[in-house]
Amino acid sequence: MDMPTAKFNTKEQSEFFKDLSKRVNVYFKSNNLSKKANFSVKLKGFLVFFLYIIPFSMMLFGVVSSPLLVLIMWAIMSIGMVGIGFGIMHDSNHGAYSQNRSINKFLGRSFNFLGSFDITWRVQHNVLHHTYPNVHDLDEDITNEVMRFSPTVDQKKRYRFQEYFGLFLYGLLTLHRLITKDFEQLFRYNKQSLLTGQGYTFIRAFSELILSKVLYLGFTLGLLIYFTNIPTWTILLGFFIMHYISGMMVAVVFQVAHVANETEFLVPDSEGNLENSWAIHQLKTSIDFAHKSPILTWFLGGLNYQVEHHLFPTISHAHLPQISEIVKKTAKEYGIPYLYHKTFYGAVLSHFSHIKKMGTFNYKIELG
Repeated sequence: MDMPTAKFNTKEQSEFFKDLSKRVNVYFKSNNLSKKANFSVKLKGFLVFFLYIIPFSMMLFGVVSSPLLVLIMWAIMSIGMVGIGFGIMHDSNHGAYSQNRSINKFLGRSFNFLGSFDITWRVQHNVLHHTYPNVHDLDEDITNEVMRFSPTVDQKKRYRFQEYFGLFLYGLLTLHRLITKDFEQLFRYNKQSLLTGQGYTFIRAFSELILSKVLYLGFTLGLLIYFTNIPTWTILLGFFIMHYISGMMVAVVFQVAHVANETEFLVPDSEGNLENSWAIHQLKTSIDFAHKSPILTWFLGGLNYQVEHHLFPTISHAHLPQISEIVKKTAKEYGIPYLYHKTFYGAVLSHFSHIKKMGTFNYKIELG
């Protein structure tokens, strides 16, 4: 099974990204800054890790045992889980955390510590989504059987009211990846010859996938079930609560950055060509939000600076607020749109307004 391909327009405003990259490089050189994680990012990494492991340890060693307090511990762990994903795993799997590839690889595997699998995620996120955001049949972030995110997809009755049931489904994101999605993707990516790009054979990747799932469930559930007096139902309910809160937060943050009223959704023409250059495509399919909220920026690992992250994915999120000013100025000079919501609330409203339209109105971009 061959992977679909698409080609960007290399002639359209080819000087834009060259000029932008030059200005960004000058910024780092003139300020004598590394493009990788600074002290603040590293400190955050320790904080969110302990936010995950301390509540778990309190349950394991009997510090808390009442059902209500146990459920609260799991809820706190969900915040740590999301923090690890946004603040450590995401940058590391982009090679943005450290100059040292081994450190990036090690920290990128923190995703396995959370029940997911770093290899399949890198293919879906780094290879497909970052190259072809909002492109039909190439960006898997907008492709599924239960919701319609893009006008490139045929309208069906089951999409009606997706602005309501979609919120429920978002909470199942990390559980879906834990139980089925990683396996399904691994088999499919092997058929599409996408595992070799990660330096993996199918046997090696499948073995690591099984091992990571067994270790995760053994550590997260097994230790509590076999070595504590906490009722099993409480542990399982708390585990579900942790994943549900985490899934909801992760899904909403990633969706509002691309699936919105303002962003474009594209289909390659009959020859596999896309209208824009790669850089301009990123600007038209990504949207920033809440630049003036330092707390949100800190917790989300700079994912509210989605435009900058897509243009420079190997630069740590610590620097994206400063880079955004360069991107905005350069985009304005070249007459390229820079999409932005002032608040996270505004971004969420735009997303749900968009998926309501996708579920209600039968309009479609014709496939090339």
